[in-house]
Amino acid sequence: MNANGMFMIWPNQPGLSAIVWALVAIVLLYMARNPVHQAMMGLGKVIHNALRVASRSVSLARERLELRNREVLLAAGRESAERLIEREFRRIEATTQRDLAGYPAMHRKVMEQVTAIDEDYRGTAEIAPEIPGWVDAIEAVAKIQSVSEPRVAEVLEDIHRSFEKSHGQAISAYRQSGKERHRLLARMMPYWRRLAQTLDSTEKSINRLLERTQHVDKQLAEYEEMTQGTDRALRTLASSSFTQFVISAFVLLVAIGGAVINFNLIAYPMQEMVGGASYIGAFRTADVAAMVIILVEVAMGLFLMESLRVTRLFPVIGALDDRLRVRMIWITFAILFTLASVESALAYMRDLIAADVEALRQSLAGGAAMVAADNRWIPTVGQMVMGFVLPFALIFVAIPLESFVHASRTVLGMVAVGVLRLIAAALRLIGNLAWQGARMLVRIYDLVIFAPLWLEDVIRKSGTRTAEPARSGLHQTIHKALTDSGVFTESAARAREVSP
Repeated sequence: MNANGMFMIWPNQPGLSAIVWALVAIVLLYMARNPVHQAMMGLGKVIHNALRVASRSVSLARERLELRNREVLLAAGRESAERLIEREFRRIEATTQRDLAGYPAMHRKVMEQVTAIDEDYRGTAEIAPEIPGWVDAIEAVAKIQSVSEPRVAEVLEDIHRSFEKSHGQAISAYRQSGKERHRLLARMMPYWRRLAQTLDSTEKSINRLLERTQHVDKQLAEYEEMTQGTDRALRTLASSSFTQFVISAFVLLVAIGGAVINFNLIAYPMQEMVGGASYIGAFRTADVAAMVIILVEVAMGLFLMESLRVTRLFPVIGALDDRLRVRMIWITFAILFTLASVESALAYMRDLIAADVEALRQSLAGGAAMVAADNRWIPTVGQMVMGFVLPFALIFVAIPLESFVHASRTVLGMVAVGVLRLIAAALRLIGNLAWQGARMLVRIYDLVIFAPLWLEDVIRKSGTRTAEPARSGLHQTIHKALTDSGVFTESAARAREVSP
């Protein structure tokens, strides 16, 4: 007898056997209804509560992470604002020392020019000539009635000649005086021009200072909002951090591309120096050496930028004494210059090796040896220049790297907050689904045994209708007994006193 035959009550009637087994199963399920319901609801409640507690824990972790991101964002914003304000004050100091430090000399120069202009102006004043004393004598002679006398006529002729001579001298003196005034007025023009240039220069300096002060006021207002931790400052800092993260990541990708090109430029000739068959683990020694050279160049670039105080990735270097810091600048620059020269030599060696390999291929193919082209020096020089310039170009990787490091703290924090928020929502959703799923399984269970449940409900209703009249008779008997004993009357009176 196989397994199917064991469940055959009537071997020739599988349908009837299945119906009988189904009825038996329904009866058993009906009998186990309450324990199964309790088990399902208990399991659903346990899952719901566990996931709800887990969701709450994740929400608390998210809140702590948001608080941490807020503090980090405000601290980074305050540091950046302090650096900008410090830089603006340095510029204002430089502008003041350059333009306004010479203000006493400029004031003295302006006063000298004003004095010279005033003196020249006074010199151009036109003074009316005094009336000569012989005018009265001429008037007295003019009153003489008779000019027929020869001696009188001769005297008058002498007076006339003297008058004409004096008149000519007066005209000449007046013209000379006018010429002198015009010369003084013409000499005033350079003073006026220099004075105008000095005032224009002073006006530009003042305008630059006003622009700097307005920019400083704006930076101070933003810094004040950061210290107060306003939502506007947080939104601005978050947007700025995300923008810096994207831009710095793009620049770093470009720098990585340059490093890869530099690696391919020097990896091939390094095989001639360290051997092409040598390996360090699974990597060729030439590749490892080329990569080490590039990494050393990047490290020297970081130290150089840090020594120049362009970046602040290593506070220890920025806090060094100025003399030691200058020495470090020269040392790192010398190392970079040496490595750049080595790379340029390797690039030249790479070109020679490529030419030898090409000549060998030509000879093995049976052809004539390759004739050196006239312009073959152009790619050679280009490779040497690339090998010399790329190490110095990698110096500036420090700037986007600093921005990427600072911005990634904020961006990764925001991403982590978003992930925790999604996890909390997913846990709460799964918990609710477990609870609702348990309730739905209970309904499905009742749906399977709906026939016994329907029969139970019919029996219960019929029993209720049969017991109701008896309950009413009993209720009337108890009410009559309480009324006769006076208990019901006193209770009703107290109830009426208490009720409004």
